[in-house]
Amino acid sequence: MGDGVRLAFGTLSVLPAGVPGQVDRKVAGRAMILAPLVGLVIGGIAAGVVAGVSQLRPDAPLLAAVLGVVVLIALSGALHLDGLADMADGLGSRRDRETMLAIMKKGDVGPFGVATIIAVLLIDVAALTACVSAGLGWQAILVAAVASRLTLPWACRTGVPSARPDGLGAMVAATVRPLYAALATLAVLVAAVGLVVISAPTLSYEQKLSEPEALGLVAGGGVLVAVGAGLLVVRRARRAFGGITGDVLGAGVEAGFAVCLIVIALSL
Repeated sequence: MGDGVRLAFGTLSVLPAGVPGQVDRKVAGRAMILAPLVGLVIGGIAAGVVAGVSQLRPDAPLLAAVLGVVVLIALSGALHLDGLADMADGLGSRRDRETMLAIMKKGDVGPFGVATIIAVLLIDVAALTACVSAGLGWQAILVAAVASRLTLPWACRTGVPSARPDGLGAMVAATVRPLYAALATLAVLVAAVGLVVISAPTLSYEQKLSEPEALGLVAGGGVLVAVGAGLLVVRRARRAFGGITGDVLGAGVEAGFAVCLIVIALSL
């Protein structure tokens, strides 16, 4: 297992991955490119939970959705939710750049952070419940888990500075060439469309989409929208903080996950 893989899993999940032999900006860039792989593994576990609960209790889509989201949060160590809350607190303070960065660096969570976490989790569970009810639950959470981690190589592409001289943001900022981010996105797009086309059941006549091919396009759209959400988070961070931090990366992942599920749910 390469240092980039170890760093990716060690940073973005609680799964045992060993200690990288070397950690520098080159290895950090590889880790960010490999972030979708982490999403594939932990998303696959969460998808298995959703599929299993749906099989045991097909009349309980909410239970399947809640357990799937909880498992994904647990496997990621709630890292991204913490970043989302910190960024919300920083922006919510409406203070100057240095004060916002200081607020984000604190370990506590303020009212803006709490409200944002609650809102995002409600969206995640509601959207995934709709997907489970339509027979596309485990596919939706798997696609969203991978697509949301695609925001990381885009956030760390060259030209995007770090907001601080230290921390995770400084380590990974500007370490990924846009070409590699684009290739990773293309690979995830093809995989997401193929997964849904092959595995998704044909929906009933009463529903909007009745062909697996159409559902595949929906999954592809979810991937692209997730990346777009991450880019918007980074754009907002650059305006407010001057660059990215580890919290910004987490916020981008959570935004990408939520909007991907929303796109899929609203298209069923």
